[in-house]
Amino acid sequence: MAAYVVFLREETTDPEELHRYRELASRARDGHDLTPVAYYGDLEVLEGPSFEGAVILRFPDADAARAWYRSPAYQDAMRHRVAGSRSRAFLIEGVPDATSTHPSQSPSRS
Repeated sequence: MAAYVVFLREETTDPEELHRYRELASRARDGHDLTPVAYYGDLEVLEGPSFEGAVILRFPDADAARAWYRSPAYQDAMRHRVAGSRSRAFLIEGVPDATSTHPSQSPSRS
């Protein structure tokens, strides 16, 4: 089942560090099966505090997402994101298909 890594950039604190992050993060994709789904496009905050931007990356599954995130190449890039911004990142699993019910309506997992 597909999994997504979502990044929310709340505030830029050092543009030069973020520039370096973008260079290294781009290279960290090599050898990993990931697809950018959204990348700092127009956004509208519907609830909660505003933020500067978001990135959503799709992976074949959660293990592939973790492998990319934990890779030495991405870990090297990540330190520049952390140094250059206040941001959050999280991993979320997708649903089996578009006709699936909301997880709260599905039978509990054993």
